[in-house]
Amino acid sequence: MKRALGGAAIIALCASIGAANEVDPSDVMFEEGVVNASLTGQAGDAVSGRKVFANRKQGNCLACHTNADIPEQSFHGEVGPTLDGVADRWSEAELRGIVTNAKMIFEGTIMPAFYINAGYERPLGKFDGKSILSAQQVEDVIAYLMTLEDE
Repeated sequence: MKRALGGAAIIALCASIGAANEVDPSDVMFEEGVVNASLTGQAGDAVSGRKVFANRKQGNCLACHTNADIPEQSFHGEVGPTLDGVADRWSEAELRGIVTNAKMIFEGTIMPAFYINAGYERPLGKFDGKSILSAQQVEDVIAYLMTLEDE
């Protein structure tokens, strides 16, 4: 029992340390639309990022973008550009800026800002004061997007 409690305490401590390194959405530093620094201080996980990307209730990226890497999902959108080969067109820092808040790069874009907690045009109640994705989910999506290179 003591070991289980000790393990839980270590996990909780590690989680709080990880959360302490997260950049708050209102503190993200954009430099000409680019976000050079990680939002979490740790590498993103491409496998988790692919799941967020494809999840219709999280990133919902497929609502607007086509992506040949996810053939198991139907109804890819054609509003935004294809994301095939996106890692060859954009740097990691540029993609972080686009996913965090595309409006900082593309004035008038309809792409939602995935990591802001204020300033939404018409927020759903569940997003009031919250970001659509967590900082780690943004980093995971970026890690996934960086795998999408032209072959």
